[in-house]
Amino acid sequence: MSSTLRICSLLPSTTEIVCALGLSDNLVGITHECDYPPEIDGITVVTKSLFDHSTSSSYEINQHITESFFEGNEVHSGSGIYALDNEALKSANPDLILTQELCKVCAVSYDLVEKSIKELNGLQTVLSFEPSTVEEILETIIGIGEKTDTEYQANAIVADSFRRINIIKEKINNIDNSPIVLGLEWLDPFFIGGHWVPEMIEIAGGINALGKIKTPSIVVSETEILDAQPNIIVLMVCGFDLEKTINEFSILQKNEFWQKYTGQIYAVDGSAYFSRPGPRIIEGIEILSEIIHPEIFPRRKNANAWKRIR
Repeated sequence: MSSTLRICSLLPSTTEIVCALGLSDNLVGITHECDYPPEIDGITVVTKSLFDHSTSSSYEINQHITESFFEGNEVHSGSGIYALDNEALKSANPDLILTQELCKVCAVSYDLVEKSIKELNGLQTVLSFEPSTVEEILETIIGIGEKTDTEYQANAIVADSFRRINIIKEKINNIDNSPIVLGLEWLDPFFIGGHWVPEMIEIAGGINALGKIKTPSIVVSETEILDAQPNIIVLMVCGFDLEKTINEFSILQKNEFWQKYTGQIYAVDGSAYFSRPGPRIIEGIEILSEIIHPEIFPRRKNANAWKRIR
């Protein structure tokens, strides 16, 4: 790979992948939500949020997003909640731009990226990724490796990921009890975890309560959750770390639903290990295995990764 390749990552997940491939020095642009790994500190930020959600509740954030994208009966078709800083993008002058078309709530829209690229000088390569399974997440790593001449590193990461997954699968192969597990991606209203989350639950030895692999996260009712009879609910709130998730739950736990639900409740760092389709998804599976089957998987993850809250 040319050491002069200039990479702009418009997703926190691809930023993590680029760094895992040893290309952090090639990053010239990242998003305002990129916060990992530490070596990205100081890299030019080329996006911004159109809303300040730092003090908003789950309900308020959902309202802002719904209003931004609502058009007729379809969500994800309105004006958006993110913007590209075109001047910063021009200054970064990337050769390779990494983006996605999967969800306008998760990142700058692909249409906006295409429009902004037309204003840049030179020829830019744009790679768009839309993984919806664990395997497709790992294929994204391979894809970026191929485009950056780091196939060796990419293959090593993917091989290690499958090794860790297989360790879990082998240990739960002969278990008799598989608890019903519900992953909640949002708390007000309730969104169940979509795309790769049901698969993560199943790999970790649970029975996924609601939703299907490769399908988007959807709103579910309190009745639907209670009818599914989950033994465990995991709060994996999109964009929230462990502390923020626990704080949000402390506000909502007096709601009637949480009084009716009698199963176990765990909070996790959703932003780091569940929301972003990058290398740390494997850690998310390992976290779930510790939660779902502590008799087989003694805790190894740090205190900031997950916590039982009831």
